[in-house]
Amino acid sequence: MANRRPRRPRRQFTPEFKAEIVELCRRGDRSVPEVVKDFDLTETAVRLWVAQAQGQGQESEPKVQESDLELNERAELAALRRENRGLREDVEILKRATAFFARETR
Repeated sequence: MANRRPRRPRRQFTPEFKAEIVELCRRGDRSVPEVVKDFDLTETAVRLWVAQAQGQGQESEPKVQESDLELNERAELAALRRENRGLREDVEILKRATAFFARETR
């Protein structure tokens, strides 16, 4: 049993935070493992939150099936998702750069 990692301390999360994580997973622009890595969570917890949200019927707006969309709407949706993903990456890079330069000036 020497190969075991130390247990991570138990953390508490607000319902708002859980709902935000569930929404990120549902949107489909990032997978559950990506969300887990970005927010330093456990995959088991995130999958449980998603399952609980589905069981409680938390869907505030009806989901649009891809088959219901016209061809041009699908293309626009895909382009917007790509742009959104790129913008999120840009924001993350800027956050890291800000933190780096803040450390450098001290």
